Amino acid sequence: MSIERPVPVPRTAVPLGITDPVQEARAELKAALAAIEVKANVPRRVSDAVDIRVAEVREAARRNPAAAAAAVAGVAAAVGLTVWA
Repeated sequence: MSIERPVPVPRTAVPLGITDPVQEARAELKAALAAIEVKANVPRRVSDAVDIRVAEVREAARRNPAAAAAAVAGVAAAVGLTVWA
């Protein structure tokens, strides 16, 4: 028993089965503009990278809380020494 569902098409892809040349050109243009937006949106890419790194650090801290506490203490000492100097 399977349910026929359409496969979602990414924003940067052109759907298959378009027969009208005008609709195909519009779909290609839309996909190209979406790809340019994804590539050129640097703040969003940076935000996504930061979110991924934060999740990795939180997971590492959850697995090894002693190392996380030592890292926090080391960073606090470095900031303190920098301010004091």
